[in-house]
Amino acid sequence: MNKNKILLSAAIAGLALAPAAFAQDAQPSSGNYQSSQPVGSGNWLIDLSAGRTDGYSKNSNFGSGFSNGSGDLFSNKNGRRTGYSALGGYRWKVGSDLGLGVEAGYADLGNYKLSNLGNSGSVNQSSSQNALHGWMLGGNGRINLLPQWYISAHAGYFHANNNGGAYNDTLSQTLFHGGDSGGYYAGIGTGWDINQHFGLGLKYDYYYASAGNLHDIPTDSDFSVRRSTGIVSLDAEYRF
Repeated sequence: MNKNKILLSAAIAGLALAPAAFAQDAQPSSGNYQSSQPVGSGNWLIDLSAGRTDGYSKNSNFGSGFSNGSGDLFSNKNGRRTGYSALGGYRWKVGSDLGLGVEAGYADLGNYKLSNLGNSGSVNQSSSQNALHGWMLGGNGRINLLPQWYISAHAGYFHANNNGGAYNDTLSQTLFHGGDSGGYYAGIGTGWDINQHFGLGLKYDYYYASAGNLHDIPTDSDFSVRRSTGIVSLDAEYRF
């Protein structure tokens, strides 16, 4: 057998063995996170949550906060609000038990009262509530301690909208709420994956944003207003 025939035979054998080699590489890895998928694969995801909020504003009288003003984690004399968020993104399986991804979405932390659907009450109460709301862009991570039980975290940029306008009080002060302002969000949660596509959990998220300045006319002084809101939510994620 000459050299060309040897090379041809080797090439044919290599092509014949290639599918088996690729099939071996594509075998699912062991582990708890998306156990049916190999490391390096990924999933698009949709995440929806709803929960109860508590807000705090430094240098203004908008709301209260956890361990601040009149409210704390278990009670709020000013009354809590219902907040919502919707996120979409993509997460890669980077280890047997670990997934890391990117996300983008929107959160409203108390401007809508869905219980008014079907009656004469207003659903959109942004003119009176002035709760934080805005767009999010960030990253997320999830570690599965068991094939079903997970711990999650996410964080990123929060582009908040304070509903605009200037507000005057009885002390001759003017509170300027700029339209859009920058901030951040961060959260941690835990839950249970019912199957490889769907999971339910509980999470706590914290949102922070700058909201303009409070100008005191008698002293001609400006004070920066910082707004923050925490929310404890029920969370549902679908992966596809």
